[in-house]
Formats: sequence, C-alpha cells, structure tokens
Amino acid sequence: MSLTPKEITHIASLARLKTSSEQAEFYATQLSRVLDLVEQMNTIDTSDIEPMSHPHDHLQNAALRLRADEVTATNLRKAYQTVAPATENGLYLVPKVID
Repeated sequence: MSLTPKEITHIASLARLKTSSEQAEFYATQLSRVLDLVEQMNTIDTSDIEPMSHPHDHLQNAALRLRADEVTATNLRKAYQTVAPATENGLYLVPKVID
C-alpha cells in the first residue's frame, strides 16, 4: 500500500501536526514501506503456530518478583485540599467546561 504526500498532509492535519512538502514526501515513502511490510507479514501462514500466553513461558523456573500489596504512603488529601480554590465533600470543584 502506498501513501501519497497529500494523504500524509491530511493525516498530519487530523493529528494537528504541521508538515512541509519535503516532510510529507519523506513520510509517504517511509510509511508506505512500513505498510508494505505489514502486508507481507499478513500473507504468512501462522495457523500451525501456538500462541504464547507470556513471552517467558519457555523458561522453566522463571518467577516474577512481586512486592507485598501494602499501603506505603499516607493519605494527604485534606492537606492538599486546604490550598485548593474550591472543594466540597472531599472533591475538587472546577469550572464547568461543557454546556
């Protein structure tokens, strides 16, 4: 699949990015190469390959080191809310943004 510089400029505008014509040409070439690789990979038959549930499944004695699930910080909400402009029932009050 090949992308044109015009398509790149359109995609960039949707993402609110500014691109020059040279950048659009460069990105069109590079992204087209990536999309061609993805198309090529999609043609590979993977029906006989068993999916891995975890990348370390092949390691016999691999164990994750887990820490205890304990509270390590104190609740400072009241201290933080004393300097807030407006709070109510433990919540921060903010101006309405959407009508």
